[in-house]
Amino acid sequence: MNKRVVITGLGVVAPNGSNIPAFLSAIQKGESGVRFNSEMHALKLGCNVSGIPLFDETSLAAYLPESKLKGLQSTNIKYGIAAALEAWVDAGLTINQETTDYDTGCIIGSGSPDITTLRWGINLADNFESRKLGSSFVEQIMASGPAAYIGGILGLGNVVTSNSSACSTGTESILTAYQKIKLGDAKRMIAGSCDPSSSYTWSAFDAIRVITRKNNDNPTAASRPMSATASGFVPGSGAGVLILEELETAIQRGAKIYGEILGGAVNSGGQREGGTMTAPNSKGVLKCFEKAIESSGINPNDVDLICGHLTSTFADKVEIKNWATALGRYGKDFPHINSLKSMTGHCLAATGSIETVAAVLQLHHHFVHPNLNCEDLHPEIAATIDPACIPMQIIKKPIKLVMKANFGFGDVNSCIVIAALDR
Repeated sequence: MNKRVVITGLGVVAPNGSNIPAFLSAIQKGESGVRFNSEMHALKLGCNVSGIPLFDETSLAAYLPESKLKGLQSTNIKYGIAAALEAWVDAGLTINQETTDYDTGCIIGSGSPDITTLRWGINLADNFESRKLGSSFVEQIMASGPAAYIGGILGLGNVVTSNSSACSTGTESILTAYQKIKLGDAKRMIAGSCDPSSSYTWSAFDAIRVITRKNNDNPTAASRPMSATASGFVPGSGAGVLILEELETAIQRGAKIYGEILGGAVNSGGQREGGTMTAPNSKGVLKCFEKAIESSGINPNDVDLICGHLTSTFADKVEIKNWATALGRYGKDFPHINSLKSMTGHCLAATGSIETVAAVLQLHHHFVHPNLNCEDLHPEIAATIDPACIPMQIIKKPIKLVMKANFGFGDVNSCIVIAALDR
């Protein structure tokens, strides 16, 4: 089997837009979703800013019974459900309450359960009140919780599972779903990832000083990918989901097609040769890029846009060098590159899927979204590629071929190649 795989639906819950229309408008205008976080301030963290979606939980009432919704505390699961169902409807699909759909599966990854929800449960247990946990607590803290909820709502009968690879999770889930369809194991897959809004999770990153402690009084300036004054990432949360489908099946039902996944790669640098638990091995990153190019059969000169990982850390300059090396393109020959994190912060396990949604929207609507807060471009980046490749304002132009990559703790890497169907 070697099925062609296309994208027919998109859904998102992001700090700067909790549905596709709002998100599309925000990334076109360069609107930030980074705001002051009073809870982080009360906890006396060094970082007091975050990217939390402005999410209307009542939107879930159409899909979950009141008894189920009342006990649902996990933001992780709420975001995942909302993004998945938006993508499902966007793909022109309906919810059948009577039968099981054995042709459709779901892979929704996450980095961890909602620690705020977990803390609530632990406090009850410590106070000998575990009876108050209710019947849904276990569902909400299990890693596969988001996928299980989505699978139940939609009656999915193919694989329904989760993955977890730190900040590489979202891109990895999409590539795993792509392989299922490519090999003929499913006709359609719901793929993506989610991550909860929890100051308790973010406090751990604050402790190891990888999140910014500057710009607490100017939140929208805090996330600074590729900037010389970047001082660490801004923590964020949300969910991104894509509907992947066999090209043949999509055409048969007259589906809208956003683009085609041509290939990709997932690997690890092995925590060797400069790679550690928290830093990528550049050799491993290059191998991931090269394998993605090889598997998709593209010419590196045809890449129009790179949607980078680019977190606002020291690794940004290394990532740019790795991209230039892998593509063999430097200076003015380098494609456009952007970082959604300049508008959303770093949504951790959700980042790859949210950023892939942004990549597909740019492909489909013919634009390159701006980068915020990198007017003072890091000099090593400016020495590798032309600053004009990093737009500060929206660029409206046809985009035919996009590469998207993410990297995560554990020295793990993922890269996906997406193209317009008519390229």
